[in-house]
Amino acid sequence: MIVCLDSGNTRIKWGVHDGTAWLAQGAVAQAEVGSLAELVERWPQPDRVMLANVAGDETGRRIRQHLAAWQPLFEEVRSGPAAAGVTNFYKYPERLGVDRWCALIGARFLCPSAAVVVMAGTATTIDTLDAEGRFLGGDILPGIGLMLRSLAHGTAGLPFAEGHYTSLPRCTDDAIVSGVIEAQAGAIERVHARLAAAGGNCLMSGGYAEQIGPHLVIPYRLAQNLPLEGLKQLALAAR
Repeated sequence: MIVCLDSGNTRIKWGVHDGTAWLAQGAVAQAEVGSLAELVERWPQPDRVMLANVAGDETGRRIRQHLAAWQPLFEEVRSGPAAAGVTNFYKYPERLGVDRWCALIGARFLCPSAAVVVMAGTATTIDTLDAEGRFLGGDILPGIGLMLRSLAHGTAGLPFAEGHYTSLPRCTDDAIVSGVIEAQAGAIERVHARLAAAGGNCLMSGGYAEQIGPHLVIPYRLAQNLPLEGLKQLALAAR
């Protein structure tokens, strides 16, 4: 049995896999990391515990503290030049965010062809895999929440918008929300257009994926918890 932990900027996503299928998945806020201890009670004897952590050393320490019974089983994943069918063309492969690296590996497993891999969370990452599994590069932009907050905090006259998307906004809140979604969708579509000749797919993951996806003019597939899929694949490949 494999336990996978994806520690992001806001939440810690977890999943338990028996080698054939996911038994359970869930998420806790970073501030509620102590609740992870319940996993030890439910699954006391996993074979491996895979961790991808982009939230800093202190967060990693707290995760291990609350899962102390699993300490000998922990494997903290780092980005590298190649793994599980994906080759990393980043200028410095080890500097690629490990959440992006695991998402790319998860995407390759789910869709073994050219793909744009979108992680729509605190930040939005838009990464390109070619048909041979080579990660060619990718973009990073503020996520929906960060964009909304930047307008509210960085301007004197604009609110934190709670509007709705519309193609022709006629109030300020709708104008802000629509503009933010258009920016996210437009960036994804531009990256996808460069891959379209290779028949590229688009996989969407992350907390804001369902908010962005319906406004894309390209076909896409929701594939939630892609980093967990990647962690699981890394564990299976290491057997």
